[in-house]
Amino acid sequence: MTAGRNQTADAEGTGSAVGTESTASTVGTESTSAERIADTVAATRPSAIGPAPHPARRRPPTRIIILTTGLSAALATLILLACGLGAFHIAPADVVGSLAHRAHLGGHRLNPVAESVLWDVRMPRVALAVLVGACLGCAGALMQGVFGNPLADPGVIGVSSGGAVGAVAVIVSGVQVLGQWTASAAAFVGGLVTVFAVYLLSRSGGRTEVLTLVLTGIAVNALGGALIGVLLFLADPVAVNEVAFWQLGSLSQATWPQVGAVLPFAAVGLLAAPRFAGRLDLLALGEGPARHLGVDVERLRLVLITLVAVLTAAAVAVSGIIGFVGLAVPHLLRMAAGPGHRFLIPGSALGGAVVLVAADLAARTVAAPAELPLGVLTALLGSPVFFWLLRRSRAARGGWA
Repeated sequence: MTAGRNQTADAEGTGSAVGTESTASTVGTESTSAERIADTVAATRPSAIGPAPHPARRRPPTRIIILTTGLSAALATLILLACGLGAFHIAPADVVGSLAHRAHLGGHRLNPVAESVLWDVRMPRVALAVLVGACLGCAGALMQGVFGNPLADPGVIGVSSGGAVGAVAVIVSGVQVLGQWTASAAAFVGGLVTVFAVYLLSRSGGRTEVLTLVLTGIAVNALGGALIGVLLFLADPVAVNEVAFWQLGSLSQATWPQVGAVLPFAAVGLLAAPRFAGRLDLLALGEGPARHLGVDVERLRLVLITLVAVLTAAAVAVSGIIGFVGLAVPHLLRMAAGPGHRFLIPGSALGGAVVLVAADLAARTVAAPAELPLGVLTALLGSPVFFWLLRRSRAARGGWA
């Protein structure tokens, strides 16, 4: 009898081990970053006797260190160039000297004209380009993680078109409740309202589906475009010129107060987004496995869509519609460093800042003294990138189901 029970226990133990190995094999096959997901599960799943210890932090892979260093160096270089280049040239050494002087680290003060150009015109524009680019890049990474599709961007859920409708409606109607801030405030509120309308319209039975969100967003974007067309038809020529700012995108009206208005929303979104990196890695397995591993998928989706709405609406409120930054930057970084969101989210913010500072510098210098619309320039450069990404994805996956 004892021998029989021992044999039975051995058989059950063997079966349990085989089942465990099979489950681990399945998770490893489905995961695009198995070690990262294993660490996340170990950190979030409690054991029978208490919380599991936090896994030892690994040193970031060499390619991530190289990418981070390269992007940081590129951003610093572009900031110096953007501050110095233009109709009034300021040497990079003078820019550094003025920065050091303002920070009480030595340096030297420039002549009054150069100081005014640098600190009243160029610095707020460069700072706003950094903030807007970081917001759009980070929002794009979050959207691609939520939708599980590397070809998603913040515009999918209608935040850009909703913001434009709010701004255009205020401009055409002539409302000036908040003075010069009226259009920006209307754009911000319009973007947020549109996103939550898309979410509520997509919700059924207490749940939302990615496909329904996408289709609802497409419908809302079409409605937004139609409303803008109607408002332009009713607008006078002066209002039409103002509306062009929101449709074409520009940072030409950048001021320090605008930087101060965007900064709190950008800071909240950019600091909060990396906290969801581990759950986004688990969501990459699929909604079913993610729920099994303890992720509240519906709550996660709502929180991340809210973050995307705040980041994108803040950007649209001061820059108008600027496309393809949130699409191309996260996808290119994913190709270079892999799908792990611990780097992808902050890396996309850094990459978005690099791209938008470079694009804004080109927009105001390539056709000087004229200035190209920033949204037009990013679309001209981003469209070929999008087409290439689409062809590459189709070749690799046989098209999207």
